[in-house]
Amino acid sequence: MYKPNFQITNNLLTYVTRIESAKAVIDNSPLVPAWESKFRNDASLRTIHYGTKIEGNELTKEQAQKVVRLEGYVDSKEAALKAGVIARDRDIQEVLNYRNVMMWIDQQDALHSQGLFSEKTLKSLHSLTMQRLIEDKYIGQFRDKQVVVKSATDGQIVFRPPVSFEIPFLVEDFLSWLNSPLSGGVHPIFKAAIIHYQFVYIHPFIEGNGRTARAMATLSLYNSGYDFKRFFSLEQYFDGDVERYYQALLSVQQNEGADLTYWLEYFTYGLALEIDKVKHQVMKLSKDLKMKKELGAQVALSERQILLLELLQNQGQMTSSDAQRVLPNISVDTILRDLKDLINKNVIKKKGVTKGVRYELVE
Repeated sequence: MYKPNFQITNNLLTYVTRIESAKAVIDNSPLVPAWESKFRNDASLRTIHYGTKIEGNELTKEQAQKVVRLEGYVDSKEAALKAGVIARDRDIQEVLNYRNVMMWIDQQDALHSQGLFSEKTLKSLHSLTMQRLIEDKYIGQFRDKQVVVKSATDGQIVFRPPVSFEIPFLVEDFLSWLNSPLSGGVHPIFKAAIIHYQFVYIHPFIEGNGRTARAMATLSLYNSGYDFKRFFSLEQYFDGDVERYYQALLSVQQNEGADLTYWLEYFTYGLALEIDKVKHQVMKLSKDLKMKKELGAQVALSERQILLLELLQNQGQMTSSDAQRVLPNISVDTILRDLKDLINKNVIKKKGVTKGVRYELVE
């Protein structure tokens, strides 16, 4: 049976400790529910945009956002027309497809996940990833020919995946380990990194292996309770230095005995960076210990109130004129009701009278 080869280094312990510490803050901050829609949408957009950009997609983040927001569209031409985006059909289709991948992952229930990590899941994710991008006979089917991986910089062959007839056996062997008690002793973050690497190494499909591997890794993190409220995305970290990303993957085969240690360090460090950013976003709007003690519950805010709190965090105090500036299409009466609600929830306080009224966060 497959057995991963890696060493627990000081770096890995440091990164995992940072992640666990940030996870505790994210899971317990009282204002998190108010931000869930905003944070999740942003994380999903970054995953889709940078996850396809790594593979050569040329859409800007703004263009990808317009496409992602469309509902009910599966055809790139129709989506481009509706979104007002001028781009290659393939680029738009890739974004539509990966949006569907993330939606599929979001719908999986960790409480009923028996058999989730299977050949069927792997092929389902590939099918969603590659719809309308390759020949139908290759969608959701293992490749029947040899492929090579070339460097994006000089076009040289950098990796020759296993021959096609080995794929079913390699996949079955790896999934057997993944579903066995042996994998239960591996930290969920390390397990996700191993999943990512192993499916890139096996390269089971004619195309779309990177996106499918990253989707499987994300699914594993979510399923093991490390979804961080789904506020995170590793793809931006990977895309920030694509050459380093590929070199980290290739490092496994370049080390004697297919040592995964450097890859795990690279993956875990990136996750630590991303989760740390999320933690600071959460803390920025969370007066958690004091507020939770006083209110005894988490605070639910509207999107408008979230924008008002962001403004307060940035400049310390605000006037009603400031509030109208950040909410230009909202009536004064509605803004005043939102402010009154925040006062009643003991999130902000009012100072001054008449024209000198200003608002501050409760310390």
